[in-house]
Amino acid sequence: MDPLPLLQNLIRCPSVTPADAGAMAVLEAALEPLGFTFTRLRFGEIENLFARRGSEGPHLCFAGHTDVVPPGDLGGWTADPFGADVRDGVVYGRGATDMKGGVAAWIAAIASLPRDLPGSLSLLITGDEEGPATDGTVKVLEWMQANGQIPDMCVVGEPTSKAVLGDTIKIGRRGSMNVAIAIHGVQGHTAYPQRADNPIHRLVRVLHTLTATPLDQGSEWFEATTLQVSSFDVGNPATNVIPPVARARLNIRFNDLHSSVSLTRHIRDVLEEEGARYELDVSCSGESFLTQPGAFVAALQAATRQAAGVEPKLDTGGGTSDARFIARYCPVAELGAVGATMHKSDESTPVEELRALSRLYAAVIAALLPARAFA
Repeated sequence: MDPLPLLQNLIRCPSVTPADAGAMAVLEAALEPLGFTFTRLRFGEIENLFARRGSEGPHLCFAGHTDVVPPGDLGGWTADPFGADVRDGVVYGRGATDMKGGVAAWIAAIASLPRDLPGSLSLLITGDEEGPATDGTVKVLEWMQANGQIPDMCVVGEPTSKAVLGDTIKIGRRGSMNVAIAIHGVQGHTAYPQRADNPIHRLVRVLHTLTATPLDQGSEWFEATTLQVSSFDVGNPATNVIPPVARARLNIRFNDLHSSVSLTRHIRDVLEEEGARYELDVSCSGESFLTQPGAFVAALQAATRQAAGVEPKLDTGGGTSDARFIARYCPVAELGAVGATMHKSDESTPVEELRALSRLYAAVIAALLPARAFA
């Protein structure tokens, strides 16, 4: 199967989160002739799809998403964002790289392989990866666990490659947490500071303490944890008034030396040391995770060398992905297209690279399914 027509059909579904716009129906039509049975899973506004062929182990799952970010300023596009036009050997459209191309390539890879492969193949496809990620993969996994469908291993088709196809396999991701701090003082006149308590001064000292010393120097597989102040707000229009409250927001990208709990404790300790009245609000979109290199990762590397002719680097950089949810259930790694144009105007992928990705995925499937355990 050529993945290009399937990708074009998917791109022509304007599935900007949370809209499905027919994308799951396109996948069902492609998977049914390949012997898959599927279950449509709707949570809230989100359409999700679980499809499986076979009932025996080993069970290999492919995880991906059909939702896309908005096209943005159309003036930056030279092609229709949802037209899937091919020009000079390149297919253009939102999702061409992230990651309808990966989904199409994986299904085409399955079609190219014998039906009598050992074990089982499944796909976990969500429409909520680019959005809040509350009604997508995380809930499908809960359904899979309740129904005995948790795989032995999973490949996520995010566009991980940096310069050439197959040069990077992600075996983990940093955690991410957002922190909101409000320090309360006593409002007063700037000419009489002894009668007030300036919360700005207190917040500046807190932020200096939090940013002056690195949280760590990195670990074996992760770069150093970063803490960035993303906002500092007082909302004070007057020049002669000490405000009653000062607020800041932080974003922390953390490695496997920390957890959201330990980092929250650290921030609270700094606030307590300042002795101020404060409010602290923390939200964590995902803890850090690592799939330790072993048989599963080695098989992925070997298949990539064979099919792509490159030595893949094992990496944990970048933002978050739905692999953070899958890692709670089974070994997971991410391998996909070159991500140079994802989320950009004129998002695109070369047609031959798309076909090469499908061949790479066929090699991955053939390498992983004969194995009995990769945990």
